[in-house]
Amino acid sequence: MSETLLVELLCEELPPKALERLGAAFADGIAKGLAKREMLEPASATRAFASPRRLAAEISGVKSASEARAVEVKLMPTTVGLDAAGKPTAALVKKLEAAGLAGLEPSRLTRRLDGKAEMLFADAKTPSMALSVALQGALDEAIGGLPIPKIMSYQLADGVTTVQFARPAHGLIALHGAQVVAVHALGLESGRRTRGHRFQGASQIDLATAVQYEATLEREGGVMAQFAGRRAAILKQLEQKAAESKASLGKKEDFAALLDEVTALVEMPTVYVGSFEEEFLAVPAECLILTMRQNQKYFPLFDASGKLTSRFLIVSNMRLADPANIVRGNERVVRSRLADARFFFETDKKLKLAERVPQLGAIVYHNKLGTQGERVERLRKLATVIQESLPRGKAGKDWADRAALLAKADLVSLMVGEFPELQGVMGRYYAEADGEQPSVSRAIEQHYWPRFAGDALPTGDASIAVALADRLDALMGMFSIGQVPTGDKDPFALRRAALGVVRILMETPLKIELEPLIRAAAKTLPKIAPDGLEPLVAQVRDFIRERLANLLRERGYTANEVAAVLGAEGADSQFDRVDLVPRKLEAVREFSKLPEAQSLAAANKRIQNILRKSPVGDAAVEYVLLQLPEEKKLQHSLTAVSTLVNSKFATGDFTGSLTAVAALRNDVDSFFDKVMVNVDDPNLRATRLKLLSDLGETMNKVADISKLSSP
Repeated sequence: MSETLLVELLCEELPPKALERLGAAFADGIAKGLAKREMLEPASATRAFASPRRLAAEISGVKSASEARAVEVKLMPTTVGLDAAGKPTAALVKKLEAAGLAGLEPSRLTRRLDGKAEMLFADAKTPSMALSVALQGALDEAIGGLPIPKIMSYQLADGVTTVQFARPAHGLIALHGAQVVAVHALGLESGRRTRGHRFQGASQIDLATAVQYEATLEREGGVMAQFAGRRAAILKQLEQKAAESKASLGKKEDFAALLDEVTALVEMPTVYVGSFEEEFLAVPAECLILTMRQNQKYFPLFDASGKLTSRFLIVSNMRLADPANIVRGNERVVRSRLADARFFFETDKKLKLAERVPQLGAIVYHNKLGTQGERVERLRKLATVIQESLPRGKAGKDWADRAALLAKADLVSLMVGEFPELQGVMGRYYAEADGEQPSVSRAIEQHYWPRFAGDALPTGDASIAVALADRLDALMGMFSIGQVPTGDKDPFALRRAALGVVRILMETPLKIELEPLIRAAAKTLPKIAPDGLEPLVAQVRDFIRERLANLLRERGYTANEVAAVLGAEGADSQFDRVDLVPRKLEAVREFSKLPEAQSLAAANKRIQNILRKSPVGDAAVEYVLLQLPEEKKLQHSLTAVSTLVNSKFATGDFTGSLTAVAALRNDVDSFFDKVMVNVDDPNLRATRLKLLSDLGETMNKVADISKLSSP
């Protein structure tokens, strides 16, 4: 008989940032454990529940017992299981006993080749498994596999037994339809009793059946048990209250994480409106927003123009007819926090950024790379070099130098000490208050951009120069002391730094080669031995190339298309002009659509293999030595096509340059059909190799099309 199964684990407040993940893992673990034990009907469905004090799973179509079924048990090789007289050996007797088949006659065993040896098999039946047994195993596995951020050890009421879980557990429900399933976990025996909201729900709720769980818990317990449903209800209330206040919550991506967190903190979500004095709006909006969202879990409100208002929304865990005390209490708390922010801001402005720079000498950046003060000097040199490669060139190097000098000064401010997330942002505000050039103020904030995938890029030469310098110095510095990311470990966020470099170069775009920038960064570092410079440059270059390749594959380009444009790792890599990569990729994609593409790609691959085994020498060769019509025709066609390919490439028409190669297909095919390259005559052989070399150079002007060849 199949019924809906409910399993609930009641405990103290679970870690909010992990709650949704814990709920999903708990339900999924139980469902998979039951499926593995053949306890589920084909149409069975699972629903996960997670509130601050409970994890639960509701699974439909759960059998009361599994069905017995016929199975074939593989025993052992015949030569091991039977003696010369055909009687069971001691090993076989022991194996049969272990399989529950003691006393089975040898005549009832099946002999069959399994690989190279003849094996003994026995027919048997798997016994039926009761739901209580299956659920016990599934529950143990589910609890053991939960992604708990930090496990807590606590003692049970007997004063002796110690168990481990995310938080102390107080109740366990296991209901199959209306029947309690006898299981145990964390020192608890299963029953049908749960608890409602701590203050506004029934303290004890006895569930009649499993399917009544969600509705009964909400009606009698004041608890919305499903995480997704609770989040949707909170968002609806937030949007309604914001609309009533003629305001908005801002961009959804800005408060999505906060919405998840408050969903994990409340069981009976109710939204109230609070406010603070408008005089606090004189403090930078970023400070106020961060204070409210991060420290107080409030949702600030914005006017139609996106400007912060003096109102905010509170997600409370209490539903009251008169919430005045809740609102006043929260307003009192936020007023204190905003007063602190105002104090930090006003105090910080009393000391100019430039006067803070010497304090950076007391902050260690890395014990092998010196202090932040020493790093600032490296950034100044590198940013100046980069600035000279940008449109304003030397005309803007003073701004880049000044921005690099001040870029890290806000690290020693009170505000950034309290809110590290505001580094750069506060530097811009303080620079503006100090009367710094707008380009300098902007660069102090934007040199941290992009901060994450999809984030905005720095604008303006000074911002770009310092942003690139900051990332390249981090990459070269950390790689020079062996701090290379491994696996999923990247404590210095070097992958993000490399991604920032390629995005700035590619999407701005900048007509700058990457390798000279890497070398410029290396020159500012202390203690790099001359013999260690080239390997270090190659290592960092390949690391950046791999980040670029990953980014392009994420954007929908195939691995072959990316390999064709970026080339191989090391010296053969062709991506130093990162700004040209998108247009080259589009050219490769268009070329791939041509009917000639696969044939030419295969021919190009063949050319590379030939030249790898028989390199072209330095001696001058004469095409007049060519003898066969097919090679003469190819040489003539190549001359005309090369001119077209080169002219289009020079104007940046990569698609036109690459597709022009298609005209060579027939002549290339004829050449390989009729001409032998490695002939005995050394002069003729050298000429034919030179023809193939020129052909390969023309074909690969935009990208290595051999990478497009099917395996």
